[in-house]
Amino acid sequence: MTGFWDKHVVPRLIGCACSQPAIMRDRRQVVPYAHGDILELGCGSANLPIYNWDKIASLSGIDPSPALLRRAKAAAQKAGYRVDFRAGIAEALPFEDASFDSVVSTFTLCSVQDQAAALNETWRVLRPGGKLYFAEHGKSPDVAPARWQSRIEPYWKKIAGGCHLTRGVVSAISAGGFTIGKHNGHYMKMTPQWLGWIEYGEAQKIA
Repeated sequence: MTGFWDKHVVPRLIGCACSQPAIMRDRRQVVPYAHGDILELGCGSANLPIYNWDKIASLSGIDPSPALLRRAKAAAQKAGYRVDFRAGIAEALPFEDASFDSVVSTFTLCSVQDQAAALNETWRVLRPGGKLYFAEHGKSPDVAPARWQSRIEPYWKKIAGGCHLTRGVVSAISAGGFTIGKHNGHYMKMTPQWLGWIEYGEAQKIA
């Protein structure tokens, strides 16, 4: 049952949940600022239409889900976008050091197996001065919702493709060596607080 759920159901849930209007508003806070040679972590998402294509030299991406990867490639082909989308995981990016000017991560760091390793890899493939543009849900800064996140997370991960509720966002990115720039945090409206804490912004590789 778990294999069927993860293979067939989770991609549909992700595709639906991650393209809701509230989620898209947060994506739009960061995605259009990506520029130059861009890498998207978890490219099987809804970001293609909201990139500023006038700023893009190339767009690459990785996604571990065959279903989401097929969907992303088909959407790019239909729109006439040239992309390099590959199967892969954020913890072991199939790209050379200092390959990108921008990395985009939207609602992805919650579900990678090793968040620190994914951020280390992001640092590796960014050029000096390059930026990470992020919009992620994570650990609430408030005590009561954070307690509920800890209680619910073991069950939530099983039904939501390994999605974690208790991971920090800005704190984890900062710990990965990035210099945090403009950023914000808020609870999504009409969403339980244990699920709805969002942080978005940009961080820079200063080397």
